[in-house]
Amino acid sequence: MTVSSTTTKNSYSGDGSTTEFAYGFKIFDDADITVIIRTDSTGAETVKTKTTHYTVSGVGSATGGNVTFTSGNIPASGETVVLLRTTARTQLTDYVANDPFPAESHEDALDKLTLITQELEEEIGRSLKVSQTNVIATSE
Repeated sequence: MTVSSTTTKNSYSGDGSTTEFAYGFKIFDDADITVIIRTDSTGAETVKTKTTHYTVSGVGSATGGNVTFTSGNIPASGETVVLLRTTARTQLTDYVANDPFPAESHEDALDKLTLITQELEEEIGRSLKVSQTNVIATSE
């Protein structure tokens, strides 16, 4: 697969009845997505728990899949659902000497690095910054 999308998160408004929300990015494992409910009026954020609050489908699909909230955990009106890709920072590809080159698993490893880089770029984009020529002389 090539990574042709830079999407790392999707946001939706809750309405008290919609249970299924799409994410439009590849994840390698159902633990590679963080589900956050943000209360619009206060800004309070609650990270939800897989299986308890929601289930995930579409793992491994380049186009993404769905997060489905379980009964009693459906996002209400006045809440925002944020689906954030959080790829595990691990390297699980193992090459064995003298084995045929595993093109597919190699490409998956490269894709995973690209996804992690995109996620870090998104985090950096939300951080405080100083100009590139600034020399910070103190630890403040």
